[in-house]
Amino acid sequence: MYRFRDTTIDTRLFLELQDLAAVLSGIPDLTFEYAYGAAIDTGNRRITASANWGIGNEAAKKAGLKTDVLLRTRGTLHHSSIPVMQAYMERLSESPHPKFAAQLFTLFEDSRLEEIVKKERPGTVDLFDIRRDYLIHFFTQQLKTNVTRGFALDELYCLICLLTLSNQPDPSFPGANDRQLEQLQALKPAIFQVYEVKNTQDTAHAAESIVRRLDAETKDMINDYTIFPIARIADYTAETAFDELTRTDPLANDSLEEDVDEGNNDTFEQDFSTWHSENENADKQQNFMQFELEQGTRSSLMGEGARETEEGDQAMASIQGSSGKSEQNDYSNMEAMEKRQDNQDDGSSGDAFGQENKHAINITKHAETPSEKDEYNYRVYAEEVAPHQRRLSKTIEKVLEHKQTAPRQNLAAGRLSKKLVSIVTDEYPRLFYKKNEESKEIDAAFTLLVDCSASMMNKMEETKKGIILFHEVLKDLKIPHAIIGFWEEATEVKENHKPNYSHVVHSFNDSLYQKNGAKIMQLEAQEDNRDGFSIRTAAAELEARTEKNRFLLVFSDGQPAASDYTDNGIVDTNKAVYETRRKNIDVIGMFLAEGDISEQDDQLMRSIYGNERIMVPTATQLPEHFSPLLKKLLLQTI
Repeated sequence: MYRFRDTTIDTRLFLELQDLAAVLSGIPDLTFEYAYGAAIDTGNRRITASANWGIGNEAAKKAGLKTDVLLRTRGTLHHSSIPVMQAYMERLSESPHPKFAAQLFTLFEDSRLEEIVKKERPGTVDLFDIRRDYLIHFFTQQLKTNVTRGFALDELYCLICLLTLSNQPDPSFPGANDRQLEQLQALKPAIFQVYEVKNTQDTAHAAESIVRRLDAETKDMINDYTIFPIARIADYTAETAFDELTRTDPLANDSLEEDVDEGNNDTFEQDFSTWHSENENADKQQNFMQFELEQGTRSSLMGEGARETEEGDQAMASIQGSSGKSEQNDYSNMEAMEKRQDNQDDGSSGDAFGQENKHAINITKHAETPSEKDEYNYRVYAEEVAPHQRRLSKTIEKVLEHKQTAPRQNLAAGRLSKKLVSIVTDEYPRLFYKKNEESKEIDAAFTLLVDCSASMMNKMEETKKGIILFHEVLKDLKIPHAIIGFWEEATEVKENHKPNYSHVVHSFNDSLYQKNGAKIMQLEAQEDNRDGFSIRTAAAELEARTEKNRFLLVFSDGQPAASDYTDNGIVDTNKAVYETRRKNIDVIGMFLAEGDISEQDDQLMRSIYGNERIMVPTATQLPEHFSPLLKKLLLQTI
């Protein structure tokens, strides 16, 4: 159904629908996406549901999306005949009303499949009841609109929908035009066939009998309320969509004989005993995964299907490395070494980060030596945030000092305490104490990701003050950290090449140097932002750190947006955050608004970061919002 589309995505619901599609279809790699209707797309191995369900009605939204998935996975995938649908569309392709024909077929076929799904899964009845109530309300409103605009065939389609959805035998439609009501009355015998259809052939016959009776002079429908259940139906060769998704291509060489030189074929027979009876797996009968060949040559070798596990079937791993001459304690070329290593990674593909990041590559750009202007501006900004910096640094230092000097009380051994009351009050008194000798260093590492998309143009200068606060505090406390700006270069994007830049202002190796802070001034607003890809890239480096506490902070000002990333960017970024947190890395998102924070902005950040988010009304207020967060995180590590 086509209505205003709400772009706010509930990531939990999306992931639930993704799991639902994979489980119900029985195809683990089948993906789910929002679209303008419910359909199966075998070419991209995905199922879609309408993004327009229940706007303003959360219950209807969830029921609509879930029933869309149910209809396609448990219905269309297994119970709709592709050849019949192909023949139907071909016969009516030259009809004066192809749009009406396609949507009428979808209406009737979904009605048939709904009964199949409810019979297979009785627990879905309530979901379909909510779906029906919402559709009745929706088509009632659409009927009024079409009457007003004079869209005759759209009006007739709404009348047919309401008639098939109604629980009454003969509902009335007082607002409809007399001509469409008369036509509906004449078509009722054909419409009522929908309650008796047994298969896709019956559905096609019922829909075609109605289409053929329309006046050829009547204009086709204007609106699209549904889409055809299967995308690009003409390209399919299998009987059902399930067969199409699970079929394997024939062998590249299907000859019965392989080329074997019998003259040079020395054979011998000998039994090799590689296991004894204690290892026999007769009870569990575990099987190893078999691989289906997409291409190959038919061989005369006979296989025996799945086999039992054996002693030699342990997982193997290979480790590759390289060695070379080194100069002990010579770090003079550290920066050059980093650049060479980064350049080796520039061609790495983002395919490992999911379909949404296919063809995305990471390109590392290192900050240059600061100019005199950079140095001057940095000193000005540093003075502005100095009060926040001093308060925060002193607070953490005092806590560390207290922790180092405060004695541990109530011990069984150590120095005798002056408080001996427990001799009388406790059955087993603990009268000793010891002075702490813990290190004053904080065992933590931080990465700060800064959104450098074009929308940051008016906020970047103020954002730099928050970044400077971050850098100065961590430098004072001798905490290693990295500061990285990220963006996708839209002008360089090609079909198979999506360059994503990581502008390394500070790396873990140079973040504690005294005179490197001015590099921060080189951060500038650039192009698009592929947040999920950049978060995963930064998390990979942070994961390799040995510190006990690791934090990834993200400064952003809105929804991820990049090439082929607009629709699923929020969900992909949420997945990246979830994956990173599973690596025991804390991820916190900081939203930089341009005034009042709207409910939609807060929902957006909640969908990505959950409760671990800070909403900053304006970039000028970033230091005063960032300082308490940094304090909380640092105290957490002590």
